[in-house]
Amino acid sequence: MEIELSSERLHLREMNVADAENLFLLNSDAEVIQYTGDVMFTSIDDAFNLIKNYDHYKKYKMGRLSLFDKTNGEYIGWCGLKFREELGKVDIGYRLLKKHWGKGYATESASVCLDYGFNILNLEEIIGTAMLENTASLNVFRKLGMKYDTDEPCGGMPGVIYKIKKSEWK
Repeated sequence: MEIELSSERLHLREMNVADAENLFLLNSDAEVIQYTGDVMFTSIDDAFNLIKNYDHYKKYKMGRLSLFDKTNGEYIGWCGLKFREELGKVDIGYRLLKKHWGKGYATESASVCLDYGFNILNLEEIIGTAMLENTASLNVFRKLGMKYDTDEPCGGMPGVIYKIKKSEWK
């Protein structure tokens, strides 16, 4: 089963090699990845390798999904659920090209992914992790109805975990 989700404005689907150029642009922007702890991509091969080796869809029936504008097909970034083995928990995450910041896409796409996690995968709880300085992500968590849970380093920096339970979801 291939994962495809949609909202009023957005279409989300599994990443494939056709997304490599866009993923490279996303992950080679220092400002975009500043709060992630990820290493900046230095070549399109970095994006191809990530996509080719990404096994979360088959392994967990979830993963980071490429995100597109429904009206014009423009690539926006990615959003999706990820099983965090080191925590034994499922995490919501998103990353958008700068030109799409401030349009509500992170909240809208994350809401669709939370709905998928709770209503299709029947998860009991989903967390979000962010660096303390990443106020935009913390605001998205709050808009989604997530609540502060605990302090937890994120990308080697001071961070927090927010969470939401299935029983709290709309």
